[in-house]
Amino acid sequence: MCRSIFSKSIAVAWCFLAATGAFGQIRIGQTTGVTGSAAQSVGEAVQGARLVIDQVNATGGVNGQSIELITLDDKFDPKLAFENAQKLIVEHKVSALFLNRGTPHSEAILPLLAKHRVPLIAPSTGAMLLHQPVNPMVFNVRSTYQAEAHRAVVHFNSVGVTRIGVVHVKDSFGADCLAGAAKGFAAIGQTPVFTVQFDRSKPEYVELLREIEAKQPQALLFFGSGSAVSDGIKAMREGGHRQQVLTLSNNAAGGFSKQLGEHARGVIVTQVFPSERNTAIPLVRELTEAARAKDIKVITPAMMEGFAAGKVLVEALRRAGKDPTPARIASALDRLNHFDLGGLEMGYSPTDHTGMQYVDISIIDSGGQFRR
Repeated sequence: MCRSIFSKSIAVAWCFLAATGAFGQIRIGQTTGVTGSAAQSVGEAVQGARLVIDQVNATGGVNGQSIELITLDDKFDPKLAFENAQKLIVEHKVSALFLNRGTPHSEAILPLLAKHRVPLIAPSTGAMLLHQPVNPMVFNVRSTYQAEAHRAVVHFNSVGVTRIGVVHVKDSFGADCLAGAAKGFAAIGQTPVFTVQFDRSKPEYVELLREIEAKQPQALLFFGSGSAVSDGIKAMREGGHRQQVLTLSNNAAGGFSKQLGEHARGVIVTQVFPSERNTAIPLVRELTEAARAKDIKVITPAMMEGFAAGKVLVEALRRAGKDPTPARIASALDRLNHFDLGGLEMGYSPTDHTGMQYVDISIIDSGGQFRR
């Protein structure tokens, strides 16, 4: 029986640690848009990661230590992402950064990774700048946006859609997606009928609606995040425009389809993980069981990304040993070859930090679910 002269809450915590054998803590830092335009998908990804972390902590932690995930809200602002990352590294002395969100946000914190030699695990972005050239401190767990955009153009061409318009946010994320789409257009010998950009902080769609009216595309590639994309699609539909719309996996979240409301049905979303309903895949089955144990009834693609990221984090910490310093974690990841996530194999080497390449196409049905 556990006894303590300390307060009841401290005693309970001590008893838990004694029961699990986890007397130390491994601090992992996360800066992400808990609030802001990407909050819905961010929340689902963090929820998926925490399913792994909570499960591991409840069964003794990693090498006898529990994982403490310190999450700071950057409000989807790159400047605040930099400030949060610096605070996590310098003040909280985290062993690694984990599952941040956004391309310009990731770009903002890269100098900190280089300066302090702290690894970033599973950034929730497919930005090419995190893949090539290989950054020794960045370890991706998902495919690139360029691969998704390329696949999107080829997909449309395969079903006879060749008149495609492109709209993208005016930042490094939008430019990255545009580069991938350009490769896709080159592959099919076509060019977009128009390209329109919008401001990330104050998106407006007057020019987009004007171009749609003038050029009459068959479909639209929409590169942006969360509410910026859902608001743009709503503006299109309310303006009487019925073109097919495709967006990327950064919007593969239940919250995104809810934001679209009555306009969700038929929107195409690329995916970087298998269907969250395909329980024949061990990773999906494991996530489903973990969610059920927490009384979570709806599984989303964003949750799966977080869950996969959590599994990679835990494996990196396990292989880093009892003193998981940033250097040891990075070294462990560089040797993480042929790691089975659960029916999906991934891995790293000093010359390849992409982790896994998987791109699929889904469409939102009348119930707001992603169908393959």
